[in-house]
Amino acid sequence: MRRFELRLVDCVDSNFVSSVGAKVAEFERQVAAFAGATHGIATVNGTAALHATLLLAGVTRGDEVISQALTFIATANAISYIGARPVFVDVDRDTLGMSPTALRTWLETNTRRENEGIINAVTGARIAACVPMHTFGLPCRIAEIAEICAEFGVPLIEDTAESLGSYVGMRHTGTFGKLAAFSFNGNKIITTGGGGMIVTDDGELAVRAKHLTTTAKRPHAYEFFHDETGYNYRLPNLNAALGVAQMEALPEMLKIKAEVAACYRDFCARHGLTFIDARAGTTANFWLNAILLEDRADRDALLEESNAAGVMTRPIWRLMTELPMYADCQNDGLENARWLVERVVNLPSSVPESEFGRLRP
Repeated sequence: MRRFELRLVDCVDSNFVSSVGAKVAEFERQVAAFAGATHGIATVNGTAALHATLLLAGVTRGDEVISQALTFIATANAISYIGARPVFVDVDRDTLGMSPTALRTWLETNTRRENEGIINAVTGARIAACVPMHTFGLPCRIAEIAEICAEFGVPLIEDTAESLGSYVGMRHTGTFGKLAAFSFNGNKIITTGGGGMIVTDDGELAVRAKHLTTTAKRPHAYEFFHDETGYNYRLPNLNAALGVAQMEALPEMLKIKAEVAACYRDFCARHGLTFIDARAGTTANFWLNAILLEDRADRDALLEESNAAGVMTRPIWRLMTELPMYADCQNDGLENARWLVERVVNLPSSVPESEFGRLRP
C-alpha cells in the first residue's frame, strides 16, 4: 500500500535502517500516545520487551514471578531467561486472564512479609513481580490485580502482547502497572514483521530501558564503552517505518476487527454457541475470536471437522504446567484454566481480504 511504501522509502533515503533512526523514535511516540503512556521503548519483539521489563522491575536470579499458566510460552520464557521461576495462579473463565481472587488467595495462603519483601513460605524465594496477560485482547480484571499488587508490594508488569487497542473503561491496557510489554509479531493487530514495545510512565525506567536494550552502551561520538550486561534488543529503523504506517491505520483496523467479532457474536447467538466476549465495562480489540464448547469431545470434533474443511481453527495453548520445563512450577490447581483448555476454540480472526482496500489511503 502507498502509505507503507512512502515510509520505507523515507527510511532507506535517511541511510538509517538498523536500530538508530527517526522512525524508531516516531513509532515509540505513536504507541505510547495511543496507549496513554508517557514513554515507549521499541524492541525487536514482544518477548524481548517482556524480558527487559522484568529486569527493569528488579527481578533477579532465584526470584519468583506470579503469572498465569493459560498464556503463550513467551510469558513464562521471559521469566526463565533471568533465572527466575514462574508461580502460576488461576484465571477467570470470562476474561481468560489472571483471576484477582486467585491471586489474593495464593498470596494470603502462601507468602509472608519480611524485610526484603514478600516471601514464598514454601520455597523461601522472593516474589519479585506479578505478570498477568490480557488473553486474546480481552482485558482481565487488571484494576483489581493492581490493587492487590500494591497492597502486597509486588511490582505489576502487564503482558499486553495481544491487547493493543483494548481498554478498561477509558483506560488502555498496559497503564495499570509499573511497566508493560506490547508485541508487533506478524500475527498481531498491527505488525512490524517482529517488534515489541515497552511502555511506562516512569521517566527513569524509560531511560534505563533504552540503555539496557541498546547493549548498555554509553553515548559517545566514537568510543565503545558498555557499563553493564546489556541486550541487543532495539527495533531496526526499517521495521519501525512499517510500524509508523500501520499505527496510522490502527483505528480503522480496530473498527474492522469489531465488525468481524460482531458477525461471530450474531452467528453464535443464532446457533446456540457461546462467543467469548469482552466483559461489561471493557473494550476488547478482538485480536483473536474464540468460542466455548460444552466439553472436550465437542471441542475436538469442531477442530477436526473445520480443519479438514480447510478452515483453520485451533485450541487454546497448552497450560505452561503441561510443558516439561514448567511442569514442576508451583500452582494453585488451575481449576478454571484446565476447564477452559478443554473447551476453547479460536476462530479465524484475520481482517477479510476484501477489507484491506479500506485501509489504503
